[in-house]
Amino acid sequence: MKCTTIISKAREEEVLIYAHEKTDLISEIERIVLSSSIEIIGYSNKNIIKLNLNEIYCFAIEANKIFAYTKEEKFQLKQRLYEIESAIDEKFVKINQSCIININKIERFNASIAGTLLVILKNGYKDYVSRRQMKSVKERIGLI
Repeated sequence: MKCTTIISKAREEEVLIYAHEKTDLISEIERIVLSSSIEIIGYSNKNIIKLNLNEIYCFAIEANKIFAYTKEEKFQLKQRLYEIESAIDEKFVKINQSCIININKIERFNASIAGTLLVILKNGYKDYVSRRQMKSVKERIGLI
């Protein structure tokens, strides 16, 4: 396979793929391109900021408001959690009714004797996986 990159400010950014058939590699390239183009608008104090999905660790509900957590900050969002869930890609997984996490930002899991699973993200955010979401979380991280 041949790869060519042309840097030009005069043209709109686009990715063209010429292939004999659709492969897993092409599907992965499409997924990466589409996920990097999705941006979420976040509000912090009086600032309005475009957030890239790759920078977001999780989306969580606090005091009936939706927040996007990055490495060092949290931003309020105007969308509902179900709207965010339908717009994001497969690197995110819903762990309970009020939280969606980026599986690439997981630091570790803590399991208890009672069967609960605590997710700890690389930015320090912690939340529990609900029993309802346990199977899908385990599937997404490769435990099943």
